[in-house]
Amino acid sequence: MKEWKTYKLGDIVNFTTGKLDSNAADINGKYPFFTCSPETLKINSFAFNQKAILLAGNNAEGNFSVKYYEGKFNAYQRTYVISISDENVVDYKFLYYALKICLLRFKMMSQGTSTKFLTKSILNSFEIDLPNIETQQSIASILASIDSKIQINRQINDNLEQQAQALYKSWFVDFEPFKDGKFEESEIGLIPEGWCVGKAEDFYEINIGKTPPRKEHEWFTLDKSQNIWVSISDLGSDSRFIFDSSEYLTDKAIQKHNIVLVPENTVLLSFKLTIGRVGIAGTQLTTNEAIARFITNSINREYTYFLLKNFNYSKLGSTSSIATAVNSKIIKAMMVLMPNNECLHNFKKLVGPIIDGIKKNEEEILRLTELRDNLLPKLMSGELKINDLDC
Repeated sequence: MKEWKTYKLGDIVNFTTGKLDSNAADINGKYPFFTCSPETLKINSFAFNQKAILLAGNNAEGNFSVKYYEGKFNAYQRTYVISISDENVVDYKFLYYALKICLLRFKMMSQGTSTKFLTKSILNSFEIDLPNIETQQSIASILASIDSKIQINRQINDNLEQQAQALYKSWFVDFEPFKDGKFEESEIGLIPEGWCVGKAEDFYEINIGKTPPRKEHEWFTLDKSQNIWVSISDLGSDSRFIFDSSEYLTDKAIQKHNIVLVPENTVLLSFKLTIGRVGIAGTQLTTNEAIARFITNSINREYTYFLLKNFNYSKLGSTSSIATAVNSKIIKAMMVLMPNNECLHNFKKLVGPIIDGIKKNEEEILRLTELRDNLLPKLMSGELKINDLDC
């Protein structure tokens, strides 16, 4: 790495922050709103119009996120907006990828107890190795091409889900295919004859996840061969199917604490702090106690997913704060509509291939992500040279 030079971040970039609280977000907003969450929110105003790297400045567990964006956006007051001083020295995309592999180091260097902070002094003095600008651009181009394919797959999946969502609304909200049939009165209004309305627990086996004692570190691991343990942040990703998690439980934890593993195709629903995130288990897994697991048969997978995605959770709970009011008992008692088996079977025929297509694309995203993440540290360290790759 003789041709690489070491720089302090403060010598090659400028750090600013946003000015807004995170509650300024608007789900229907026009512009990206970068907070300290791994998710990118929306907002209706912008304060920046530029290339930038966005780095979370705080996180409860020190799991900081970093993103690249170009255009109009806004930012939370604890989010660092990083601008490069001289693009002849540093390439934006290269620096973005370089910072991605530094996140664990940032976690170790962060300050604070209940919340971890990245201070400006930590970042200014942080050292990073850079090759010449041409090499930076070549490395960034290779990694960006993988990210581009990942993004295309995500856009395809967004389109596929919109198609499936439209069919769900047509069938189970507007009842369009059944308007010539007979209807009967129910607790939620008129429904097609032969359908049922009842508590969710009348139709599903619903159980809740579990967290072993956090102070006993032997129950937790980063070993991917162990048991996938899903949290709300894992449900907040761009994926519909959950194949992986950021943390795992050991086999001993599963046995010692009687933790229930749920099968593939179980539909997952967050109901604490953040309510209404929905995903489908892509494999056998378990979850923490903030997630309810709706175990159902394969015919009911698609209907259950969209039922929970479209449910009006604002009517649950009895206090002004739904995030703290909802518990597992309330989730199990949710009043839901259940079509007859013939209708579920026909909906499965239409929508099942769409959801299977989404799953296939997400499996490819996983493979591409693994490829990118394996290449990333080797390219960034100079261990793997550009001409070693068959591009």
